[in-house]
Amino acid sequence: MTDFSGLELAQPILRAIADEGYTTPTPIQQKSIPSLLQGRDLLGVAQTGTGKTAAFALPLLHYLEENTAGAPRKAQHRQPRALILAPTRELASQIGDSLRSYGRHLRLRTTTVFGGTSIRPQIRALNQGVHVLVATPGRLLDLMNQGYVRLDAIEVFILDEADRMLDMGFSPDVKRISAKLPSRRQTVMFSATMPKSVQGLANGLLRDPVRVEAAPAATTVEKVQQQVLFVAKDKKRALLGELLNDQGIERVLIFTRTKHGANRVAKHLHQAGIQADAIHGNKAQNARQRALASFRSGRIRALVATDIAARGIDVEGVTHVINFEMPNDPESYVHRIGRTARAGAAGIAISFCDHDERGALRDIEKTIRQSLPVFADHPYHAAEIANDPGAGKRRPGGRASHKNRPGQRRRKAQRPQRLARPTGEAA
Repeated sequence: MTDFSGLELAQPILRAIADEGYTTPTPIQQKSIPSLLQGRDLLGVAQTGTGKTAAFALPLLHYLEENTAGAPRKAQHRQPRALILAPTRELASQIGDSLRSYGRHLRLRTTTVFGGTSIRPQIRALNQGVHVLVATPGRLLDLMNQGYVRLDAIEVFILDEADRMLDMGFSPDVKRISAKLPSRRQTVMFSATMPKSVQGLANGLLRDPVRVEAAPAATTVEKVQQQVLFVAKDKKRALLGELLNDQGIERVLIFTRTKHGANRVAKHLHQAGIQADAIHGNKAQNARQRALASFRSGRIRALVATDIAARGIDVEGVTHVINFEMPNDPESYVHRIGRTARAGAAGIAISFCDHDERGALRDIEKTIRQSLPVFADHPYHAAEIANDPGAGKRRPGGRASHKNRPGQRRRKAQRPQRLARPTGEAA
């Protein structure tokens, strides 16, 4: 299968795909769409950036357009026919945008509901009737409890980013919502990872599912040029300002571990004359949407984000990802750097690593099965961190060990001539 025409989707959907300039389905789309068109339950393992939204959105729109299944074609008052649950407002909003884009030639109504914004327009949309409801769990339960939406007519239930849903504590909400769904339905679940908790949820929701997977993490990260810069913790903001003097870093997503850290970095960049904003869970929804819109349009050059806030963000043209702070788990690293090098474009990921983060770096390198090239040609290079393999390893007393283990070689810092730049199309 080499193009979308081979997927037997409805012609109005194929026309919308062509309008977007897409010709060839991604691997996860090739694996998912035929089974979903057959009405099978599906468990998909795929990260953001693999095309998974279209993998479930296109067959859903096809089903609603081609198969009335005894349901009226006109949208019904407070009774959607399909429900898509997403863990964050940003992801829900992007799924809604994708559905409207792919369904532009169809007479189908989609609405998106989430917290942090007025509930009244959402109630009005539900009263007018929608075919597809995209929701975050908390706001959906609020609307259900107030009687503004019923789930007894749901024919297709899609749960996106299930691992993040459980990480954010939404497991009880998902169970309460799924208990209100008809037993006869098609259920689709996508997750970037498959820990036991997600597998357990899948076992309770899916019936004889097809399991599909996109490329493993190691294949994904190979498309991104990666570098690590060893730097003392108190020099990171100065190093960031130094790097952003390079105008080749055109659109950059910067990751911190905490909300307060994101605010501090964004404020520092603003004071340095660099257009930047922060996005995290403590920001009002309208402020988050403004920041994201400004980043997409190019009005701001840098967006500083936490992992949860950035999950699901899909912005074209991100040339660089900078890990201002190393993530606590290796899988978050893969998600972070996957924000660049999208759709075959080149991209660069730069990680700042201080003394206490060497352990996190080792875990990341083990997960992605490669060592990150070291860039030492910057004014804040910390050779004592780069050359200390024991950095970040805590003794019982809490002090990091500065001695090599017996037989362990000291890691030498490589010294390339300059920071990597995009060099063309990624393989």
